[in-house]
Amino acid sequence: MRRLQLSVLLGLLFSFLSFSQSATIRGVILDEANNPIYNVNIKASSGEGTTTNENGFFELKIPYGKDITIVFTHVSHKRVEQMFNLKNGQELLYNPVLKTDVIQIATVVINTNTRQSVDGVTTISPELIRTIKGAQPGVENILKTLPGVNISNELSTQYSVRGGNFDENLVYVNEIEVYRPFLVRSGNQEGLSFVNTDLVQNVGFSAGGFQAKYGDKLSSVLDITYRNPDDFGIRTDLSLLGGSIAAETVSKDGKFSGIAGLRYRDNSLILNNLETEGNVEPIFADAQTFLTYRFSSKFHLSFLGNISINKYNFEPQNRQTNFGTLDDPVALLVVYDGQEQTQYQTYFGAFKANYFASDDLTLKLIASAYHATEQEFFDIFAQYRLGEVNSNIGDEDLGEVEFSEGIGSQLTHARNELDAFIVNAEHRGDYKIDDESTIEWSVKYTHEDIRDRLVEYEVIDSAGFSIRPPNVSISNPQPYEPFFGPLTAFENIRALNRVNINRLQAFAQYSKRTSWGDNEVFYNIGARVHSWTVGGENINGSNQTVFSPRAQFAIKPNWDKDMLFRVAGGLYYQPPFYRELRDSSGVVQPNVKAQKSFHIVLGNEYSFEMWDRPFKLVTEAYYKGLSDVNPYTVENVRIRYRARNNAEAYAYGLDVRINGEFVPGTESWFSFGYLKTEENIDNRGFIARPTDQRLKFGALFQDYVPNIPDLKMYLNLVYNTGVPGGSPSYADPYDFQVRLRDYRRADLGISYVIVNSEKTYSSKWKSAFKDLSIGFEIYNMFNNQNTITNTWVRDVYSKRQFAIPNFLTPRVFNLRLSAQF
Repeated sequence: MRRLQLSVLLGLLFSFLSFSQSATIRGVILDEANNPIYNVNIKASSGEGTTTNENGFFELKIPYGKDITIVFTHVSHKRVEQMFNLKNGQELLYNPVLKTDVIQIATVVINTNTRQSVDGVTTISPELIRTIKGAQPGVENILKTLPGVNISNELSTQYSVRGGNFDENLVYVNEIEVYRPFLVRSGNQEGLSFVNTDLVQNVGFSAGGFQAKYGDKLSSVLDITYRNPDDFGIRTDLSLLGGSIAAETVSKDGKFSGIAGLRYRDNSLILNNLETEGNVEPIFADAQTFLTYRFSSKFHLSFLGNISINKYNFEPQNRQTNFGTLDDPVALLVVYDGQEQTQYQTYFGAFKANYFASDDLTLKLIASAYHATEQEFFDIFAQYRLGEVNSNIGDEDLGEVEFSEGIGSQLTHARNELDAFIVNAEHRGDYKIDDESTIEWSVKYTHEDIRDRLVEYEVIDSAGFSIRPPNVSISNPQPYEPFFGPLTAFENIRALNRVNINRLQAFAQYSKRTSWGDNEVFYNIGARVHSWTVGGENINGSNQTVFSPRAQFAIKPNWDKDMLFRVAGGLYYQPPFYRELRDSSGVVQPNVKAQKSFHIVLGNEYSFEMWDRPFKLVTEAYYKGLSDVNPYTVENVRIRYRARNNAEAYAYGLDVRINGEFVPGTESWFSFGYLKTEENIDNRGFIARPTDQRLKFGALFQDYVPNIPDLKMYLNLVYNTGVPGGSPSYADPYDFQVRLRDYRRADLGISYVIVNSEKTYSSKWKSAFKDLSIGFEIYNMFNNQNTITNTWVRDVYSKRQFAIPNFLTPRVFNLRLSAQF
């Protein structure tokens, strides 16, 4: 029924009607890096005028049947003039590109995007995202090079920011919140990122201190804008890991525009090189579209749709992991029987109606539905032995296991199924009081219907003896008396949940740009309120409400040096989502409170010139004080909550990034981050949180051969110090604070441009292309053995538990062909 409802929503796309309209010019104004420009002044010779919004969009009505000159001006860009003569009712799409106007003051260049700077938002060029690929390509591949962002699994699209976990990040596409699957436990099982980079127009990322208009999460916001195309085009990308194709078009009258993309991904090339050998079939595919119809100059209707199918079938055979030291090398050898069948299918659709009541007032209505059906089925029997390795150099048996210290077996079973249906209805609006002041508001209702069956057990046998869970209080009098107690699985979780959550959210915020003496000042104040009710079968209803005030202040002094100072802060709450309500035994705890965090962020941006080229240095210091914390453990990318607000925590750190044209005509950056985050559970003292990533270095560097500028190169570098490696089942995390090894990774890409905007052909086969390039990539170029988590194995003789590292992907070569028609 739910799929049918979504299909009906999709069918409504084709019922659009036409309305007459007066002569109108509309479009998006971009800079040379394809970023939208905010607050461009647009003035017609007939007297009409307007400015662009934060997405660079504008609309301007002009008299028809006469020559009208329109002037586009911006304080940091060059002036553009264009003459138009439109017919009655005609609507023209016009997207000018404003070039940077460099203002020389002594030896310093002013060249900044003030709007993004004062908001504390990092902008990333869509072309950069499409160019820089990785083992998991997409926006996340670029985010991992930013300070404060940690992605320690190259096959995962999940990331942690400034000490938060994977569930603490907001993702928006055209102001529509998007969701991730619930049951994913391994990066190998994850499919494609929701964000299709072929459809992207603008990318903004905030690592903290964000405005009230963004939702209730504790860590970050990824704000994506999909583009409205102005011409027909096709873009395709093919590699040994899969491919993508995107098509865009616009109708002759400019009323309808649409862009759609198909993606296919097969990670067999990467997974077949892992230490666990077996038959693996990781197949991921999705279809996505963004359509817009302009009924009139005042009313636009858009649709965002996505269908994603992810299948991961795995039949492991054997594994050997060598670890320990040179003096005491140890090996784990495992033989498997059984298989895993995991799949996630998601369907998402959203309508967004924009009504431009006037040049100053915009009203929006957003309705969306998300449906996920997920299943994890596996039965895997593993027989292992833990042995001493021959380390005598010169022996013919060097590296072979000579003596087994531990022998055992393990049977893991799961029949987990989840059905989630989430609907949203939201009204948003913004009113421009004057050219310097804006009010924004929203009211949103959400209904979440979650049906979850959780059946998992693990049986461990060591040297012929079944290991009982330590929390089962049955005395064992052996060897003096026989033991007649029942055999008990080491871990056994069975739960059947049906949960309904209703949420009502609202925000209001006021933004103003003004002057203070000779200095330019910007400030934003706002607040959110979030009320939710948890109910369902065999669940006593619980209602809670939180209030979240937030503020930002930025000042750009009238100095010779181009400096901007920023401070942001507030109270941030994260009302629990379904996964946060479910404890480690699978039982839903409806009274879990919202986690609370006080944020304070101090930032500075310094724009300067070096080597006669523009650069920017961004520095941010931050502090988070958290209360009502819901402790959790991280197993690969699966988070298991205690579903109790029995902890407090803090996080503080420093992020630094310098970006600019280290090589003329290319954008590169280097970043550094320091972070410390600890938690105090049940007043037992502070210990490192699972995301305590102390040091982070990241770099994205682009270059080309001077004599062959079409031969280009990029290098993506990440170094993270190790996070805590977790603990065995039932263990006290206070006793296990050993960290994983440092994460080190370098991805290299080399491409040759055959056709582009500066290298075109008018005949033969090359004339069909707007862009064409071919290249190859080396993932994990130095073949570093990175780890994501530990497998805990018992030694029957010493009763010790060994932490066996689970290694990530090795070095992999890939070929790529990209084209645009």
